[in-house]
Amino acid sequence: MLGLSVGAVTHELDPVARRGAYSCDVTYCCNKELAFDYLRDRLVVGRHPNRIQLQLERLYGDATRLRQLVLRGLCFGIVDEADSVLVDEARVPLIISGAGGQVPEQPIYETALRLARGLERGQDFSLDGRERSIRLTPQGQATLTKRAHDLKGIWSGPRRREELVRQALTALYLFHRDMQYLVRDEKVQIIDEYTGRVMGDRSWEHGLHQMIELKEGCPLTPMNAPLARMTYQRFFRRYLWLSGMTGTAQEVAGELWNVYRLATVTIPTNRPLQRRWRGERLFATADQKWDAVVDRIGELRGQGRPVLVGTRSVAASEILSKQLERAKIEHVVLNARQDQEEATVVAAAGERGRVTVATNMAGRGTDIKLTRSVAPAGGLHVLATERHEAQRIDRQLYGRAGRQGDPGSYEAVTSLEDELLTTSHGTVARWVARLLLKSGQPLEGWLASLLVRLAQRSAERLHARVRRELLQHEDQLESTLAFSGRVE
Repeated sequence: MLGLSVGAVTHELDPVARRGAYSCDVTYCCNKELAFDYLRDRLVVGRHPNRIQLQLERLYGDATRLRQLVLRGLCFGIVDEADSVLVDEARVPLIISGAGGQVPEQPIYETALRLARGLERGQDFSLDGRERSIRLTPQGQATLTKRAHDLKGIWSGPRRREELVRQALTALYLFHRDMQYLVRDEKVQIIDEYTGRVMGDRSWEHGLHQMIELKEGCPLTPMNAPLARMTYQRFFRRYLWLSGMTGTAQEVAGELWNVYRLATVTIPTNRPLQRRWRGERLFATADQKWDAVVDRIGELRGQGRPVLVGTRSVAASEILSKQLERAKIEHVVLNARQDQEEATVVAAAGERGRVTVATNMAGRGTDIKLTRSVAPAGGLHVLATERHEAQRIDRQLYGRAGRQGDPGSYEAVTSLEDELLTTSHGTVARWVARLLLKSGQPLEGWLASLLVRLAQRSAERLHARVRRELLQHEDQLESTLAFSGRVE
């Protein structure tokens, strides 16, 4: 209508089709596709991207480097769900790796896992859930030296030996099936913790992915060599103009300004908000929590209201599903295993009496339409069964209810055995809650919310520090590469 050309970049497009899409006036694409296309272009340009030399190459014909590029520059970027892309995903650098061949390291990985399984937690190593790190104790180092005495090669050096075993311990104790990854078709597939979706073409580095494959009995994939890397922080700061939108930016307004020089403006809702908070209950054990969740779902379903139940992992969604089956409550599960059915499940989630158990796949950006008979009954009710490490992600889940002026409500039912409170984020909250829960009754209202919020604030501060340190490291790396004349 406006005379503008519009293109879309999806994963299956070849370079020629991508180049055509990026040449349009307006191009739609996801952040990962865009950033990786940029890194691939940097690899094509090579070590010394001299503009005059690139222009002269056009005289050679069609095989010039300029004709191999897919992007035409970073002009104006509009980022949807800006806090997720610019803040949450900024903790992990994007890395392009070269394809490997055989797996000569397999005996090394097998030995590392065997040695790691022989170490005792608490005596030989300590696990920091807050930092998601593992540290070998002096006793563990001595035990490892003794058990690797007859091993040769890479195992003769204490530093390399301890690093390999520490990576194996990480695979065994910090990465769990149906939480951080799925096993599908004999392949280990990473689950995005922010979206709940499978990232089939991604892998962990430094041999971690291969050790998890061995742990799960999957065929080993080659460890790829990194060719180029970049964080979203460095990438998006290269746009001439940058803007974005999200429903949960206010909590990170300071970081958006400090890193990207983006000011945050609050826009009122289109229609008056009718979403109601129904409080929080904190139980001592996970079993008590699941029993309370099932009872609450049955009560709401009896009122004819649709219920969206949020879980943090595939494993948790399947635990609740079994509980609901025993209670003979009809429901639908939406997690990384059912990603092909997402559109169908979401389309029906607003029907009368419908119960949908979902991971973060039904959180950010999902619009659940209500049927006519649902609004008079109170609209969609959102039930969170575990808090995330950032309050913004919880608010995204709650925001599925009460959209566009519809009625709706939300509540949280949590326990002291939830991941947020079992790590050192929730140390203080956990001790206080244990004292208060000795009566056998759950904590309710503002006190339960306060204790959980204290743990969230600790996690948010840690993640902000990680992002800040990563940005400082990337800035130093950029200066070093610029001095040496190398690309990212």
